[in-house]
Amino acid sequence: MQLFIPGPVGRLEAILWMPKGEQDEELAPRAVAVVCHPHPLAGGTMHNNVVFRTARGLQRAGFAVLRFDFRGVEGSEGSHDGRGGEDEDARAAVAWLAARFPGLAIWGAGFSFGARTMMALAPKEPRLARILLVALPVKSFDCSALTLVPQPTHLVMSGNDEHGSYADLRARFPVLPAHIDAEVIEGVDHFFRGKTPELEARVRRFAEQTLELPR
Repeated sequence: MQLFIPGPVGRLEAILWMPKGEQDEELAPRAVAVVCHPHPLAGGTMHNNVVFRTARGLQRAGFAVLRFDFRGVEGSEGSHDGRGGEDEDARAAVAWLAARFPGLAIWGAGFSFGARTMMALAPKEPRLARILLVALPVKSFDCSALTLVPQPTHLVMSGNDEHGSYADLRARFPVLPAHIDAEVIEGVDHFFRGKTPELEARVRRFAEQTLELPR
């Protein structure tokens, strides 16, 4: 479902996916998630393939998933900020999900710049229950705030990522807090070319296993 949600500097264009059953019937969600896209100035939109696959994995795990375009991208109003404004766009998406699906756990996810944005928002947004970061760009951005994220956090990194591989992550964070863990998809670049179905499957498996954990 395509829609617009209220943002801090105008409307944000968005797409909401509800979980589906075997007969393509709409199901009640087990949890909800917002997925943030890569850098707007590098052509990033909510239609990016990695964002799409991450969202699909969550949807197939039983989530209602909201993707949206940051300010100034496609149909979203405003202009690129780059100084924390996109963090507030993500917060607006969290607020919309909280109002639409009261009582359900909210996950925050993102790819690349979107992962960095969600990482920055998480310590300031207690409504977020869990964080999923795909290809966190630890070489291209200052990601030192990763250890400040209080929520349980899972990273999916690529093995040959020019913006920050799994090896780069481990070099920068030799010891991660116990509530932050990471996995790697080997032999792929920043965009997981050739292995986006594997990325989707890993996201789905992680989400399903996490939802089965005792509360």
